Amino acid sequence: MPSQQDDTGRRSATMRDVATMAGVGIATVSRVVNGKPVTPDLAERVTRAAETLGYRHDLTASSLRRADRRTSTLGLVLEDAANPFSAALHRAVEDAAAERGLLVLAGSTDEDPVRERGLLKTFTARRVDGLIVVPTGQNDSDLDAARRAGTPVVCADRRTTAPQVDTVTVDNRAGVRAAVKRLHEAGHRRIAFLGDLRSIWTADERHAGFVEGLAEVGCVRHPSLVRRGLHGAEAARAATRELLALAHAPTAIVSGQNLLTLGARRTLQDLRLQRRVALIGFDDLPLADLLEPGISVIAQDHAAIGREAAGLLFDRLAGEDGPARHRVLPTRYLARGSGELPAHAPGPAPAPEGR
Repeated sequence: MPSQQDDTGRRSATMRDVATMAGVGIATVSRVVNGKPVTPDLAERVTRAAETLGYRHDLTASSLRRADRRTSTLGLVLEDAANPFSAALHRAVEDAAAERGLLVLAGSTDEDPVRERGLLKTFTARRVDGLIVVPTGQNDSDLDAARRAGTPVVCADRRTTAPQVDTVTVDNRAGVRAAVKRLHEAGHRRIAFLGDLRSIWTADERHAGFVEGLAEVGCVRHPSLVRRGLHGAEAARAATRELLALAHAPTAIVSGQNLLTLGARRTLQDLRLQRRVALIGFDDLPLADLLEPGISVIAQDHAAIGREAAGLLFDRLAGEDGPARHRVLPTRYLARGSGELPAHAPGPAPAPEGR
């Protein structure tokens, strides 16, 4: 085996060096570093020699020599790694992969289809064994291209039209319908909706659930109370302020995404209306239960989504070649007070108390 050099240009230890020090053959060293069974005595001798020499196993070279060309890596394409939902999904996939000795490489799209395309190309060029993607909804052909090139693909949180691409979502419509029903039972008739970008599958599903929920309870849908195409907390903050400035302002708000919920709550607190205007958000937020009142949410099981997506991908890696599968997981309602507020016309914010 040719000599290797480290980052300083010095010669680094090779597999042959480890074999010589351990007093074994190169094949035995190869078995140890690749996790194949050997006797405990041989494994200890090889490991001790490798540590003494500072030997670093070249995973890329090993993958090229393997008959199946596997690299023991997965690519994970997220919307935004900083978002609590993405972070929890990442951890769940990482835990499932670690059980199989796989490494997860992750990147964020920020809902930018160009950035998504770049991540897909980068991960496939690095020969990841499979991809789990939270798709922007604008690059289905790229997902299909990755699959046809031999990289199994599973979409999490959102559906795709790409053939033979498995998906895992929650029942978005049912979750929002139940929230609308709960608000109606509390006496609310002017219910507003805040929705994410229209290109996002979940944003459409949650808005559809809102419309269906109003119809089911016989509540009038007021177009002036719907704000869609919002992205990020600041956009929701401004939209909420606009809604509350209407002559006939809403008494309740359903937010279709966790950062939109955060923006809406900030405006309610700015106007001191958090105890007078009901708020139910889709997906939970860190510390949402510590506020007063706490933020009521339609919660998703992030860990279950990640585990299910990883399981579908492992099936494909094991040779599953059937049609696309779609797993739908339930949501659950977490009542914390903000969604249980009785109907009350917002009106002007109360004047500050005197000293």
